[in-house]
Formats: sequence, structure tokens, C-alpha cells
Amino acid sequence: MLAHPAHWIALGFGSGLSPRAPGTVGTLWAWVSFLVLDQWLTSAQWGWVLLGSVFVGWWACTRTAQHLGTGDPGAIVWDEVIAFWAVLWLAMPMGLAGQAVAFGLFRFFDAAKPGPVGWADRLFKSHENRPPGWAQGFGILVDDVVAAFCTLLVIALWRRFVM
Repeated sequence: MLAHPAHWIALGFGSGLSPRAPGTVGTLWAWVSFLVLDQWLTSAQWGWVLLGSVFVGWWACTRTAQHLGTGDPGAIVWDEVIAFWAVLWLAMPMGLAGQAVAFGLFRFFDAAKPGPVGWADRLFKSHENRPPGWAQGFGILVDDVVAAFCTLLVIALWRRFVM
């Protein structure tokens, strides 16, 4: 993790190094960090943070995947971080129970990869005989953004028809 600055970011400041369920641990880190940062950031500032995080994350995920020699290493969790930040940014305000439901929904869509999430995951996969490039680095982020969209869609439908 200390070999390159991109590794700090891509590995979620160490959360991706969890020996079990690094994506879940990275999403938990995103949840906690969102709640801490949200005390000081306005909604507009969150928008800028997320936009910047996509570009910085694209660079960091690409470089880290290249250094690890694989297209989508499980230890890279920056994609979970920015996607879950987006979910919370767009779905808040909601209580702890609502946040827990959002967490569960996001983890389901990210891990199970149903429908459009699986399609997005396959879209940018690296080819066996080529090292990871910028397209694969972008692809690391894309499936989680689609998982975030699916999570937000379920939350919006629930709010519309149940509440």
C-alpha cells in the first residue's frame, strides 16, 4: 500500500486490505467517512468531492490494477467508496435504519451483480493477453456506479409506493 500514492486511494486507505469481504469493509469505511465528512460539506460540495473522486479514483484504480497485474483486484475498494458516498448523498436525510437498508441494497447489487450491474462489470474487463489499461480502470468504477443507481432506484420506489 505504501509503494505508490495511488494505492492509498484505490485500497480505500487500507480498508481494502481486509482478509475477508474487502468490498463490504470498504463500503463500511465509506459509510463512516460520509457521516464524518457530511458535518462539514454542503450538498454542492459533496457533488464536487464525488466528481473529483471519480477522476482521481480512475487514475488510482488503473495504476493499482497495473501494479498488481490484474484487471479488477478485490483489494481495490475505491469504487465502493465513491458509489456508496453517492447513494448516501442522494438518499439522505434518513435515519440509521434507512442507511443500513441502503448499505444492504448496495452490497447486494455490488456482490450479486444482477442485470445491468453484471453487464457493466463485463463491459470493461481486461483481455487475458493484455495488461490492465485505462478502460479497465474505468470499468472498475462503472459497475459500482450502476449498483449505486440500482440501489437509489429501489429506495426511490420504496419511498414513492410504501411511504
